[in-house]
Amino acid sequence: MTESIIKLNNVWRTYKLGKTELHALRGLSLEIFPGDFVAIMGSSGSGKSTLLNIIGCLDSPTKGKVYLKGKDISAMSESQLSQFRGKILGFVFQEFNLLSNLTAIENVMLPMIFQGTPQEKRKERAKEILVSVDLEDRIFHEPGELSGGERQRVAIARAFANGPEVIIADEPTGNLDSITGKKIMEVLTDFHKKEGKTVIVVTHDAKIADYAEKIINIQDGKIIKNHSTAKEYLWKD
Repeated sequence: MTESIIKLNNVWRTYKLGKTELHALRGLSLEIFPGDFVAIMGSSGSGKSTLLNIIGCLDSPTKGKVYLKGKDISAMSESQLSQFRGKILGFVFQEFNLLSNLTAIENVMLPMIFQGTPQEKRKERAKEILVSVDLEDRIFHEPGELSGGERQRVAIARAFANGPEVIIADEPTGNLDSITGKKIMEVLTDFHKKEGKTVIVVTHDAKIADYAEKIINIQDGKIIKNHSTAKEYLWKD
């Protein structure tokens, strides 16, 4: 059987607000496998953003275990985890998170610097990815000179920079109109289909979730429903 690329085992995430404890995740378990296209759905306050941070190894659970490619992330130092995460995961955010003083190509090159990629290879790779998302005419434009959809495509290109095995997209169409949002989802779907990579989209929009092959619904920090448009889930809560 194929080994999961991301596995959460009885994960709790608790925040202390004075004397009060807020349980954002409550004993949640799931597995995501190579090549999965998963949508995580939930309303505001459901725990989906906390789940995204745990899945992306940006936060640690209060209790439970998180495994990335079979490795227990709690056994790694912060620098080891940062390097490991940078090779395997790529992130796309609702707010784009581009550096305003850098051009599109410079923004895409940035993650490769942290992985020690030589400069010429960085330029070549960044240009190649920007062309693949139809931005060949905007390579040297800064974010302020780009539309919202173009900025999100730059953000996706940046997420692809290190050839990640998993793309994690947090409300990637949240700041876009429906037509532009559809184009962004087509880029992510194309990446999934052509390269067979894993895509995880966090959304509150059912139309966006419909692009996925597996949908997981979260409420009050627990999985309340999971279903598949292609095959049955192997997940158990």
